[in-house]
Order: sequence, then C-alpha cells, then structure tokens
Amino acid sequence: MVVSTTIRQLERWGTDMGLVRNVLDDGLGGIEHNFITGKIEDLVKWSRSRSSWGATFGLACCAIEMMGTGGPHYDIARFGMEVFRASPRQADIIIVAGRVSQKMAPVLRQVYDQMMEPKWVISMGVCASSGGMFNNYAILQGVDQIIPVDVYAPGCPPTPETLIHAIETLHQKIEDGEIMRRRMSSGAGANIHITEIPAQTAPVSLSLGRTENWS
Repeated sequence: MVVSTTIRQLERWGTDMGLVRNVLDDGLGGIEHNFITGKIEDLVKWSRSRSSWGATFGLACCAIEMMGTGGPHYDIARFGMEVFRASPRQADIIIVAGRVSQKMAPVLRQVYDQMMEPKWVISMGVCASSGGMFNNYAILQGVDQIIPVDVYAPGCPPTPETLIHAIETLHQKIEDGEIMRRRMSSGAGANIHITEIPAQTAPVSLSLGRTENWS
C-alpha cells in the first residue's frame, strides 16, 4: 500500500510556509507530478521497532545488567522499551539473560510460544548463547536449540552498553525487514530440533508438560 500527497496539500497542511518553500527550493518541485510517496509497510516496521516491549526472563547475573539498562542512567525509554512486561502476551521481545537449565528449557519455550507474532529474541550473555563455563549435561548449550535467536549480546555478563547495542541492531533489522524475510522462509522457527552435542551424554528431550527422567 502506498500513501501519496501533493505539494499543494503540503502547503495547506503545513504551519511553517517558509519550511515548505525551502523544501521546494531544494529541488522537490522538479519531481514529476509533484508527488511524495511512501509505503505503509515502512511505517509499520518503524513503529514496531520503536514500540517493542520486553518480556522479563532473567536467569542469572546477566539479569542484573538488564535491570541496570532499564534504569534512568541509560534511559532505555529512548527506544520505546520503558515497559517490561511480566506477561508474554503483552511482550514483543524476550531477552534471555543467563544460563538455561534443562528443566527451565520447557518453561522458556512455553513463554516464547505464548508471545504474539511478530516476536523477537535477544540472547544476552555467553551462558545463554553457548552455555559458557557451564559445559555440562545440566545446562542447555545455547538457547537457540529451543527458540530462534535474532541477536546475540556477547559478554560475561554483557554491559548495559552491549545490550543497548544489541537492541539497536535488532531495531535496524526490524526496519530493514531482514528478520521477517528470514522467518517467513524458515517457517517462523516453528520446527525446533534438538541435536546431540559433545557436552551431553544423551539427546535432550523437551516437553511443555510434566517432565521426568531428565538426562
């Protein structure tokens, strides 16, 4: 869908005629038919990137840095993320901050499934991204084994500046449409397969219900 307007309409709507005249003097008046066009899709993507609420999912020391990012010193409200929601149905981004144990993995997947589309994931810290120093059977060696991750924030723990950089990177990807194209081509990450890795003695079986006999 395309939104268009004429220079005459801009002159009628504009309160500062000098500003409109300066725009015309810069060469806009030479555009054929004097039309300015824009896509509704671009406006929607910009709005999504600037009004994305985060879901709290702090699991370890990385959550302390996430809390610091939400404080007044770093002013995360600049990015439209001043509201962290405890309900996944009201959140757009889930920030996995800390190590994910095998028993916590089904809970994380359930929270992710309860979020409305479009939704995005930031893996905060080396423990969430790859297991970190906890290279054993009890810790999931990468949260991307159970949910699709859009941006990784490295560090142990990442500083608030690193998390802000990850958020800005995610916003840029949302505006560019890269993530949505990847999700549409891959089925939005609906099919998640857990594979055996050297740090585990047996494949991990995940369930959203009651779990027994965890490896």
